Amino acid sequence: MNPHHMPNTMRHVMSESNDLKAVKRALLSVTDKTGLVEFAGTLARHGVELISTGGTAKVLREAGLSVKDISELTGFPEMLDGRVKTLHPKVHGGLLHRRSDPAHVAAVNEHEILPIDMVVVNLYAFEKTAAKPGVHFEEIIENIDIGGPSMLRSAAKNFEDVAVVPDPKDYADLAAELDANAGSLSAATRWKLARKAFATTAAYDSAIASTLDALPAEPGSVEKTTELPVTLRIVAPRKTSLRYGENPHQAAAVYTDGTELGIANAAQLQGKELSYNNLVDLDACWALASEFEATVVAIIKHTNPCGVGQGTTVAEAYARALEADPVSAFGGVIGVNRVVDGVAAAEMAKLFVEAIVAPGFTDEAKAAFAAKKNLRLLELKPAPLVDRIKQISGGFLVQNEDFHPITAADVKIVTERHPTPDEMEALLFSWKVCKHVKSNAIVYARLKDGFGQSVGIGAGQMSRVDAARFGAMKAALPLEGTVAASDAFFPFADGLETVAKAGATAVIQPGGSVRDAEVIEAANKLGVAMVLTGVRHFRHG
Repeated sequence: MNPHHMPNTMRHVMSESNDLKAVKRALLSVTDKTGLVEFAGTLARHGVELISTGGTAKVLREAGLSVKDISELTGFPEMLDGRVKTLHPKVHGGLLHRRSDPAHVAAVNEHEILPIDMVVVNLYAFEKTAAKPGVHFEEIIENIDIGGPSMLRSAAKNFEDVAVVPDPKDYADLAAELDANAGSLSAATRWKLARKAFATTAAYDSAIASTLDALPAEPGSVEKTTELPVTLRIVAPRKTSLRYGENPHQAAAVYTDGTELGIANAAQLQGKELSYNNLVDLDACWALASEFEATVVAIIKHTNPCGVGQGTTVAEAYARALEADPVSAFGGVIGVNRVVDGVAAAEMAKLFVEAIVAPGFTDEAKAAFAAKKNLRLLELKPAPLVDRIKQISGGFLVQNEDFHPITAADVKIVTERHPTPDEMEALLFSWKVCKHVKSNAIVYARLKDGFGQSVGIGAGQMSRVDAARFGAMKAALPLEGTVAASDAFFPFADGLETVAKAGATAVIQPGGSVRDAEVIEAANKLGVAMVLTGVRHFRHG
């Protein structure tokens, strides 16, 4: 907003950064109790009267602080299982009346409404609740906060007189300012807090609307629909700024959906600051590793897998993944769908990699990695599949996540020779890997000691034949007896002939080309087994 177009009062408040207002009475009602007692202690030290609700009041009393229940302020008990406790004129009148307006002051005095100078409120953890596996519809609805957003909005609207604190991360700075100003806060601080409060309620309402949009039209079910939202809502608080984007001249930041799940919310256990490219690669790496039920390690370079391996242990799976392309693995990122133990960590620590993501790391693994100070270790909680959003000039593209599991029972064998059991298992393994390779994509794979292993990966080629040639060229392991997966159909027989010439004995592909018969005939002549999935896995970015 152009300052010249602001209302006079707003220009006045923003310009008078030293306009201090004392905090004499504060209402505290929080879901996240992080730092609560320490901040409330600072308020109490400055003589602030503390008013609180339910569990928040209990925590403060147990810490030895004097607290007045909200019912003492309102003269009305909390009721309806806590649904109604702060929705009262003595709360919102105390927040909304303008101290400089004689009519407002007279009205609150007439009705014995006490001023409330600070609201410390954070909201029910709606996003976390909605994201829980097996969550019930009633639990989702019950975690829609009503009183909290109402107080935040009232306090933020009257920021000239009231400080609103929606985020525990601000407690330390506010405590320091209160100490420096004998219990007062500046106009600049109140204005900054107000903007954060409105951003908080906007994001919260957006999360509720988006979650409910994804549920069936009839109430009661939590089964997500595949129907895309009528209105696309993208509201996410910035988690942290990054040093730069894909390149040093690009600014970048990471934003969170508030669920504490997935790559954006992973805990970094050690290492340098994460970069934009690290996060993109880690997301691709985790998506591939979590595709499998068996123990899998995936090594990614520039969002494409360079090695994927299965095993009975993480160490075995890592050895197979690294063996597939040890050159490209240098400087890549690693994704593991199991807790990383000390044995696996000792092997991984021998290779220079940028980052490793897994559901957890044992103490032995952390000790093995500790010497590699720059290595980034990320521990994450898996996130459910979500719609994919891509920005284009003038708008956005949205699609469902590419989730379409294929089993041996789902494929159609179209050649005279059928795949052997080992070939079929390798085909299904290669198909899952191929889904995560940029198009055009060809993946060569094999079974080694009964476990899937990529052998050569041709990614991002303009021609399917080139993808087949490039995948063969990249192979560090023998191609003879491998299988091959193609993310889309072979438009001509030449692609099939290329993978057969490289050494593949069986192929998995979607089918659907007008020349399927020609391709199948070529496979029969070459003695190659071929199965069709009827599903395409293009990945354009």
